[in-house]
Amino acid sequence: MQHIIDRFISYVTIDTESDPNSETTPSTKKQWDLANKLVEELKAIGMQDVTIDEYSYVMATLPSNVKEKVPTIGFVSHFDTTPDFTGANVNPQIVKNYDGGDIVLNKENNIVLSPSYFKDLLLYKGQTLITTDGLTLLGADDKAGITEIMTAMEHLIKNPDIKHGKIRVCFTPDEEIGRGADLFDVKKFGADWAYTMDGSQIGELEYENFNAAGAKITFKGKSVHPGYAKGKMINSMLIANDFINELPKGETPQETKGYEGFFHVTQLSGSIEETKLELIIRDHNAKKFKKRKEIIEKITKKINKKFAKQFGEDIVIAEVKDQYYNMKEKVMPVKYIVDLAERAMKDLGIKPLIKPIRGGTDGCRLSYMGLPCPNIFAGGHNFHGKYEYVPVESMQKAIDVIVRIAELTATTDFSKKK
Repeated sequence: MQHIIDRFISYVTIDTESDPNSETTPSTKKQWDLANKLVEELKAIGMQDVTIDEYSYVMATLPSNVKEKVPTIGFVSHFDTTPDFTGANVNPQIVKNYDGGDIVLNKENNIVLSPSYFKDLLLYKGQTLITTDGLTLLGADDKAGITEIMTAMEHLIKNPDIKHGKIRVCFTPDEEIGRGADLFDVKKFGADWAYTMDGSQIGELEYENFNAAGAKITFKGKSVHPGYAKGKMINSMLIANDFINELPKGETPQETKGYEGFFHVTQLSGSIEETKLELIIRDHNAKKFKKRKEIIEKITKKINKKFAKQFGEDIVIAEVKDQYYNMKEKVMPVKYIVDLAERAMKDLGIKPLIKPIRGGTDGCRLSYMGLPCPNIFAGGHNFHGKYEYVPVESMQKAIDVIVRIAELTATTDFSKKK
């Protein structure tokens, strides 16, 4: 396991935070640092056709070692980390033989990773955990996935007796800001299907995700002296508050689960004259997703009608833009690729946890670009914050799943499944 730990730490200690305000790809120059390292490492372990394009997408091939023609499969992970929490100066802590108690991440700042709050910790008693030092995120999302793909490829190269077809791997930038698939060259990748190694808890297998949209709403106001404001002032901040209160009650991230959709206010800032509100809209069901977008339109029209005479023009301007769609529509026609991953897990004694993703991955975008791409666990927990951790044993299991999927692909008759 030390080999896995060393490889993982070599990745997470490189800052690869992405930037949603940048117009370049990758969005930050520092992502090149890890991308270039991965290129050299892929070459060093013996991968073929190793390339990196002008946008930092890294691809490589493990040639088939069987005579029969079998499907080409792919594995994908992203190397950027979220801009929601700093990924600079990551200082991983190793907790061996975890005893099930509190883990002090940072004594000076009294930051504690406790199973009394994060109950999933108790699943990993006796295992080796890698945590943060309480000051940064860890970066297991998705450097755990990169570690697993790289180590699985290395294992297959060192063990040619394990039969497999052609395997393609790709490491991408900017997934955390929703651009990871933007410039992914599906044709160049050349796989029949792929898997993103970007899930959380061991056993996760996901082929459904939210339909997603983002809304940017501008509220206009009129500022006059508060002493003479009667019938004249229009406070845009209060109008924004009224808009939020019109949203369906109980349909927020913290109040929903499973297949339940939500509205999520992500940013609110303004003054009397102008306020800007940003929110995201999520739902697994396409019809409910459409209805949620219609609710935004309905509230906008209602408020504009109320202020039509006083303001003279629309006081609320809403822009709603679709972001991605539920991959289920594209995966179901080739459901056998999910069944294959499920069988691989069962063969390894892993209980598959098949559930919808309450979010999205590069896989959902890639599925709509012609590359069906379910999502498999990478093992980490509490992504995007200081309480992030990953059990090393979970990473090992993910490596085993990749290897087993490769082996099953080379020995399964897909002629009746297509």
